[in-house]
Amino acid sequence: MSGSVLVRGVRVVDLDGDGPAAPADLLIADGVVAAVGAGDTDPLPPRPGVSEIDGAGRWAIPGLWDAHVHATQWVRTARMVQLDGTDGPGAVLELLAGALRRPGGTVFGFGFRSAGWARQPTVAELDAVSGGRPVVLISGDAHNGWLNSAALALLGAPARDEVVTEQEWFALLRRIDELPGSAPEPADFAEPVSRLAARGITGLVDFEFADSFVDWPRRLAAGVGPVRVRCAVYPHQLGRVLAAGLRTGDALPGGDALAVMGALKIISDGSLGSRTASTFAPYSDGPATPDHPCGQANYSPDELADLVRRATGAGLEVALHAIGDRANTAAVDAFAAAGGRGSVEHAQLIDQPTVRRLAALGLTASVQPAHLLDDRDLTEGVWGSERAARCFPLRSMLDSGVRLALGSDAPVAPLDPWLAMACAVHRSGDERPGWHAEQSLTAREALAASVDGRRLRPGEPGDLVLLDADPLAPAPDPAAAAAALRAMPVALTVCAGTVTHRAL
Repeated sequence: MSGSVLVRGVRVVDLDGDGPAAPADLLIADGVVAAVGAGDTDPLPPRPGVSEIDGAGRWAIPGLWDAHVHATQWVRTARMVQLDGTDGPGAVLELLAGALRRPGGTVFGFGFRSAGWARQPTVAELDAVSGGRPVVLISGDAHNGWLNSAALALLGAPARDEVVTEQEWFALLRRIDELPGSAPEPADFAEPVSRLAARGITGLVDFEFADSFVDWPRRLAAGVGPVRVRCAVYPHQLGRVLAAGLRTGDALPGGDALAVMGALKIISDGSLGSRTASTFAPYSDGPATPDHPCGQANYSPDELADLVRRATGAGLEVALHAIGDRANTAAVDAFAAAGGRGSVEHAQLIDQPTVRRLAALGLTASVQPAHLLDDRDLTEGVWGSERAARCFPLRSMLDSGVRLALGSDAPVAPLDPWLAMACAVHRSGDERPGWHAEQSLTAREALAASVDGRRLRPGEPGDLVLLDADPLAPAPDPAAAAAALRAMPVALTVCAGTVTHRAL
């Protein structure tokens, strides 16, 4: 699905230097930027059959990307009982009371974060309020699930009294759509994706746990979008992708060239919120978990390297999830040993030597700055101030030559690139100064890390966003700059030459 449009009288934002926005006309033909004229001094001639839009001096940027999304979960969790902000199992059970009184099938909830709770939840207390009705509660970081006995039985999981975590949990999460009332239909994505266009998004990297590379062509064929999607695969599906001969960047059958094959996603450790992130030193407030004092590695070093080697040999890039410092070191080790290409996803707690190795290997750090809003206080209590200083080191990574790609990890954080940029610039979501502000980015750097490396020049994809305000306007302080980014008004979004949002 591609189109053509001529946009006149815009100001192209300079993402690579420090110059002002340059006046221009932009022609997108058959989904590709075909020509750029110098506006009033060298306007582009009209093109027969190509509609024109008066940009009226608005600021033009390439289409925005979210480099880390779980799309099905994002759509699905919006319909669940929202559990964020709860301070313990009792508060969660109170929020569930209303949903349990309403008729229906499985009750789903999302957003609790138990790492800071005084005690961990039990299956027995969930059974006591739910009876035989299945209940599935997904943590805010999606690394554990609190299920009652009925839900465990439906999914064929053994009886237990504690939450399900990491690999065991991911195996169940992939099967959530088997439960009544869970699986979204392709049409359920139409309105959410249109809201993304209203924020200037033209592309997603989808790390959904199952069948992203099959589902997105179906959604696009059903009229969702247009939106570009890079679809990941997990180890349990790798054989199917290799058998189909798909390589990273290949257009997926039926995806109209908008859906392409992405990377092999490997989740090498857990998360801070579930106390399963793999670290070199024990957690500051006690053992991370009874069985894993320093968090949890999901693969041995040899297993990681073997997976990276297998994917690389088949033409797939690798996206390797790593939260803790031990996991980040293991991730870089695996890439180096296997000669792999791709990204470290999250790169949350990482030391400077490992940052330099990221740069030397040409790897991307795919980071979700909005996570620091949730993790700021938790990090100080769980990992301590010394390790907190090494969290989300965006400035260090950029200065070391690491390519940055910003995203949300939606539904873990809101799917809003302007929020991600604001957090990268200010590193605070409240009245406090920025958390380790020395690691902040400028607005220009944050914006450049949010467009998938693309620019508005001939030969580039025909994705364009017009803004009613200058995204790089001088601000008196980082808080003001962040506020302006979060409120950025989007006037027009074009994906592959097709207008997907228009407010001008």
